[in-house]
Amino acid sequence: MAPDTRTGLRKTLHERGLRMTPQRQLVLEAVRRLGHSTPEEICQDVQQTAPTVNITTVYRTLDLLEQIGVVRHTHLGHGAPTYSADEHQHVHLVCHHCGQVSEVACELLDGVAGTLRAEHGFELDATHLALSGRCTDCLANTEISQENQ
Repeated sequence: MAPDTRTGLRKTLHERGLRMTPQRQLVLEAVRRLGHSTPEEICQDVQQTAPTVNITTVYRTLDLLEQIGVVRHTHLGHGAPTYSADEHQHVHLVCHHCGQVSEVACELLDGVAGTLRAEHGFELDATHLALSGRCTDCLANTEISQENQ
C-alpha cells in the first residue's frame, strides 16, 4: 500500500476513534490488489502474509472499511458479494449464461438516474449495481442456434 493511502486510512480510522491494525491494512491491500473479490478470496490472499487471520476478521474488516467509505460491495450473482476499492466505480454487466462480468461507465445510466430522481425522488447509486443479461458472445450463439433450427 502506498504511504499516502496508508496514512489516509490511518487518519480516517483515527477520526472515528478507531485504530489502524495490521489486519485492516492487509485486507485493504488485498481488495486493491485483487480488484473484484469475494471475502473468501480476500482471506486467502491475506493468509499468504498472515496465516492466523480468519474469515470472521476479514468480514468484520470489510464491513468497517465499507462503513467508512474505503471499499464497496456488489452482488454479481447468487454467490458471495464482491468487494472493490471505493475509487473503482462502474456498473457491472453480468452474463447469466456464461458468467462473464464486464464493466461500463456509471454515466451510461445518467438518463435512468435522472428519471428516477425526477419521478420518484430516488437517488440511484449506480456504482453499487450489477445488471444481468447476456453478453455479446452468448447472444450471438443463441441467434446462430435459432437460425439453424
